[in-house]
Amino acid sequence: MEIIIGLLIIAVGAFCQSSSYVPINKIKDWSWESYWLVQGVFAWLIFPIAGAMLAVPEGESLWALYAAHPRESLLTALFGVLWGVGGLTFGLSMRYLGVALGQSLALGTCAGLGTILTPLLLGRAADLTTAVVAGVVVTLIGIAIIGVAGHMKSQSLSEEEKRKAVKDFNFTKGIAVALLAGFMSACFNIGLGFGEQLNFGDQTADIFMTLPATFMVTLGGFATNAIYCLYQNSRNKSFSDYSKGSLWLNNLLFCALAGVLWYSQFFGLSLGKGFLADSPALLTFSWCILMALNVVFSNVWGIILKEWKGCSRSTIAVLIIGIAVLVISSFLPEILK
Repeated sequence: MEIIIGLLIIAVGAFCQSSSYVPINKIKDWSWESYWLVQGVFAWLIFPIAGAMLAVPEGESLWALYAAHPRESLLTALFGVLWGVGGLTFGLSMRYLGVALGQSLALGTCAGLGTILTPLLLGRAADLTTAVVAGVVVTLIGIAIIGVAGHMKSQSLSEEEKRKAVKDFNFTKGIAVALLAGFMSACFNIGLGFGEQLNFGDQTADIFMTLPATFMVTLGGFATNAIYCLYQNSRNKSFSDYSKGSLWLNNLLFCALAGVLWYSQFFGLSLGKGFLADSPALLTFSWCILMALNVVFSNVWGIILKEWKGCSRSTIAVLIIGIAVLVISSFLPEILK
């Protein structure tokens, strides 16, 4: 029962993350770099700090914890900086491919590399059991099937139809950006691995154990994104976005909503892992589970937002098969252990 609860919590977090780009459509008259920076303040600073504070027992200090583990804190933040590059290109992948296909390819690459590389870099290759590797392989198969559906969509639609579904649709450029985004985004889980000591031991509840490390990763990612967005503000002369006082209430609200929905995936991952303590295979595989479910729900949103409208029945059938494979992959390590 605890395993089921843990997986359900991770699933809720994945659903929230996959929904986080929907509020962005409600942001008015701001350039990409302006709303990306503001939502990042919420997603990568405010809510992660609030989450990390839940792991701090009375009489202790979060900042003292980081100071007591300078090497781990620095490495965690450094991988966060690298993940930040993935975050930037992640947004572009959806710009060129849409929510469904963009998230599918980027998160698929992220799922496989994040799960495999983290134990290897931490010197714990033994954690990559047959069950875990099988789960990763099946996840990547599911991602590949969805990628086939995306290619079928690209081939079947006219340029006008593609642009109607996704304004800046560009399959070739989108594929390249999505693969880069996935590779760099895998650094998030690697950062969490190097930050495993960033907690207060038995004083920290299992469900909050990874939240201090999560903040250090998002802090590094925020630095990367903030530098790039401010550069784009200067280059595109879009600093004036921030002076549009009449838009602040609406845009701040939807940026905050996007931020909390995005952060929910890692808050849910931490809570979910607290219920998976009796299953080492699922603990190792939990990153892949989160990414796989992100893909599932992003494609559900893609259907809702009519990004697959006009596609043939065979294309939709391939898409559904891919989603089903991903759902199965989430349970596979527990079944095979």
